[in-house]
Amino acid sequence: MTKPALSHGASALQAFPVPSRPKGGGAAARLTAAGDLASLSSPREGRWRPGLVDQPLHSEIFASIGDASGAGLALALARDALAVVTASPDPLAEPHDRRHVLWVQDARAVERGGRPYLHGLPRDLRNRLIHVAARTPEDALFALEEGLKCRDLACVIGEIAGNPRALDFTASRRLSLTAEKHGIALWLVRLGAEADLSSARMRWRVAAAPSARPRWNADAPGSSAWAAELFRARSHIPGQWTLRDDDGRLHTDRSARPETAANHNAPQLSPPPDSRPVVRTTFGRSLAARARA
Repeated sequence: MTKPALSHGASALQAFPVPSRPKGGGAAARLTAAGDLASLSSPREGRWRPGLVDQPLHSEIFASIGDASGAGLALALARDALAVVTASPDPLAEPHDRRHVLWVQDARAVERGGRPYLHGLPRDLRNRLIHVAARTPEDALFALEEGLKCRDLACVIGEIAGNPRALDFTASRRLSLTAEKHGIALWLVRLGAEADLSSARMRWRVAAAPSARPRWNADAPGSSAWAAELFRARSHIPGQWTLRDDDGRLHTDRSARPETAANHNAPQLSPPPDSRPVVRTTFGRSLAARARA
């Protein structure tokens, strides 16, 4: 009898090279297993720090609704990433990035935290901001995804309050894939939310921290500071930092601690009852092109 022909999938599986275990087992096998584990964990050995080139394109920041620490850190992280891109040695890169920044808020985020104050923004961003006040979380997610498809934008910042049903793992995955496909970074601030299932590549918990005493005038307000905890990241181990915005650059007070702090979950908000459909797709010029007009 002739043997039955293998299917295409079985042939491919049979042809796939399988690493052989060392003969004799014992210490040699244990060394091989240890080497495999080390190679798998090596990408997470590095500590996060400001100014890294390989920043993820989808990050989440969990913050309390009572202050603006989440939006402040999102803006600081965005400026830090944009500064790295501007300082790139690529001769074809623009010396001054003048692309617009898209800032999206749902109605509850606007109600609890207010809109971005134009004169409180850094000078280099005041004429580059596109603000979208969405009525529902569904509309906010739609605007975020559309913004990530626009290469005329430098980055996207979003603020969504609570844990709306629309922001499930599927919606988070769509944001991650869109950001990575088009190369536009997203910092999504989760106000008063619990850290549910998400595909964000980097996830932070943040709270306001005391400002350092000004050098020349002790009565003057200090620079912004945040107590930040990185509790999930694809390429970095968890840690805690005190981050400060010093002359427009992000700095750390001390090195990160590898252990994760206690859970700092903010008070949970009930999902909004509004279930109106997502707004229709827009045609024509991009958001940035409309802002220039």
